[in-house]
Amino acid sequence: MDLRIRAATADDLDRVAPLFDAYRQFYGQAPDLRGAHDFLLERIELRQSVVVIVERGDAVLGFAQLYPMFSSVRMASIWVLNDLYVAADSRRSGIGTLLLDAASAAARAAGATRLVLETGRENAAARALYRSAGWDEEDTQWYALDLGDLPALN
Repeated sequence: MDLRIRAATADDLDRVAPLFDAYRQFYGQAPDLRGAHDFLLERIELRQSVVVIVERGDAVLGFAQLYPMFSSVRMASIWVLNDLYVAADSRRSGIGTLLLDAASAAARAAGATRLVLETGRENAAARALYRSAGWDEEDTQWYALDLGDLPALN
């Protein structure tokens, strides 16, 4: 059976949410299938993200989630490929590359001038995938501030 690549809809979430939950667990989060489903549903319904899926038959083999944003310096739309995950039994079969290509096409179709992503330096498999797909590693340094740890302002 052939692979299909397309944007997910709310009707797909019962099949996508388990992968999204597994993705979150990969990054050290507690399992929360209902929360994963509801988070994706809200992003799709509010048109805050695009979730691209690769499926074979009724099975979703992987997904990528993209968020639009803007660059003030470029005065243009750029997109963030925030999440990419391939089911364990479908890895090393080209699904990741298909998702990267579909993410690029979706961003380009929306008028974005750049597509960016971030991954941990220790994630050798992901970094190898991105390089093999033509992505450039840049030397920029990201900083993060967890706003939940800050006291409220009066």
